[in-house]
Amino acid sequence: MEKSLGRRTFEGLLQFTLAMAALIFLPAWTFRYWQAWLFLVIFCGACFAASFYFLARDPQLIKRRMRAGPRAETEPVQRLVMTIASIGFVGMIVVSALDHRWQWSDVPDWVAIVGDAGVALSFFFIALVLRQNSYAASTIRVEAGQPVVDTGAYAVIRHPMYAAALPMFLSMPLALGSYWGLLVFAAIMPALIWRLLDEERFLTRNLAGYAVYKERVRYRLLPGVW
Repeated sequence: MEKSLGRRTFEGLLQFTLAMAALIFLPAWTFRYWQAWLFLVIFCGACFAASFYFLARDPQLIKRRMRAGPRAETEPVQRLVMTIASIGFVGMIVVSALDHRWQWSDVPDWVAIVGDAGVALSFFFIALVLRQNSYAASTIRVEAGQPVVDTGAYAVIRHPMYAAALPMFLSMPLALGSYWGLLVFAAIMPALIWRLLDEERFLTRNLAGYAVYKERVRYRLLPGVW
């Protein structure tokens, strides 16, 4: 493990955890919010666990995933899409916290726990996808010598990372005890689909063998559907 990379990873995760806590507890205006505490432990704990696992196993993957967000994208369309998605991600958390503060939703405790389970399972499947594809960067790009990954989940659908992440976004508002946060998730879905389709166009143009791969693996997210 590279010490500098490990330190940067830890500092980035710590800053992210503090930012997530602020996005939740400031709008909620209370620390008496057990759903938020449990969600943070699961969500941020999974981020730490996965990051340090891949630091030991595949540090190049960590380097590829450290550059993230709209500014890290090289394609103008992707910068716009990621700006929309980032605003939506923040909005989903803030709306869920405001929902708790003003008691707009009456979410049973068991639903929040199911939401947390959904978040944990999504992280697990994302980690499996990352083990299969070391080139799964946070931005859309193609590196010299990058192969087309067509084994494991990639032999079934073309975008297993999206397929694993979407249930997590759906589960997050529920884990925070909110139904209204689901409306924000629904609002950003078109941006996420736009990103997926634009990524396919980019990879078809720039990644050798991807056009043939698309012909062989027909479905993007859900086998037999789309």
